[in-house]
Amino acid sequence: MTDPSREASVNDPATLEKLARDIRQWSRELGFTGVGIADVDLSSDEPRLLDWLRAGRHGDMEWMERHGTLRSRPQELVPGSVRVIAVRLDYFPPGRDPWGVLSRPELGYVSRYALGRDYHKLMRRRLQKLAERIRAASGSVGYRAFVDSAPVLEKALARKAGLGWVGKHTNVLSRDAGSWFFLGELFTDLPLPTDAPVEDHCGSCRKCIDVCPTGAITGPRQLDARRCISYLTIEHRGSIPEPLRPAIGNRIYGCDDCQLVCPWNRYAHPTAEADFAPRNGLDAPALSGLLGWSEQEFLQRTEGSAIRRIGHQRWLRNVAVALGNAPPSAAAATVLSARADHPSAMVREHVAWALRRQRGG
Repeated sequence: MTDPSREASVNDPATLEKLARDIRQWSRELGFTGVGIADVDLSSDEPRLLDWLRAGRHGDMEWMERHGTLRSRPQELVPGSVRVIAVRLDYFPPGRDPWGVLSRPELGYVSRYALGRDYHKLMRRRLQKLAERIRAASGSVGYRAFVDSAPVLEKALARKAGLGWVGKHTNVLSRDAGSWFFLGELFTDLPLPTDAPVEDHCGSCRKCIDVCPTGAITGPRQLDARRCISYLTIEHRGSIPEPLRPAIGNRIYGCDDCQLVCPWNRYAHPTAEADFAPRNGLDAPALSGLLGWSEQEFLQRTEGSAIRRIGHQRWLRNVAVALGNAPPSAAAATVLSARADHPSAMVREHVAWALRRQRGG
């Protein structure tokens, strides 16, 4: 049975306005660096999603096709949802200059988001605390928290919630925070007042398009995941297409080039989260040492990290490609030769390719 007092409360504009203000304050107290509220109408984004899937640009991320329109229809994903509270958490870590690491081919480059502790649990716990405060203030409330954990069109929701606009590299951009931030969502049945989207401020700039090593950004807001280094080194489970391997350079987990060149990231804020600080020297590791990691050592050194999800074999695959792109050296040839008879056919293939490159073949 519906609670009449709750019905009156959730439909009172003044009460909802105050609750929205409180949500912003609570979000800041919980460490989120941005928050906005959006409705659940993503009908204008759905055609772009479906066109992208029909073109096969999602590669072998078959779950995206399987979920279909569920991603663009929040009210079907969580029945009863009428609003989405979108939050932002800055992650750019202190430490080595990214361009400095990329310019040294004997080192491995790890995307800045993955240098510290995995953000999923950290953000989900905070969203849960935010939901509990909302419930305490408003009575019974339906909600569900997501942090890259379900078919959610999070960038479109962040745009609608006023957290930023979708840049030409397909990442969300903010005038006062750049793009170095994670996104999370709290779906709710509270009819809170919504925030207005912000204008697109990319203008005629195309730095992100031009810098992409593999040409994965095929046009403004057009990404072919099958060519994207982040996809190839993280999501892709099989052999990396040989023509794309040289362009990967020394990137062993993800790629940040499109963000590194973005002029708006001059306004990005270094993270205040100690959990996002680099761990185990992965902000500038020597490639020759990484290929020697046993599976046990890999699991130990990536404990609590987003890197662990790719597993040991894909880790060796990625490092082998980077060593194949490194200048010939006795150290590289030695560590590659030690992996030449690895039980995994995928690892053996990439090691053999790297050895041929090291030997001038």
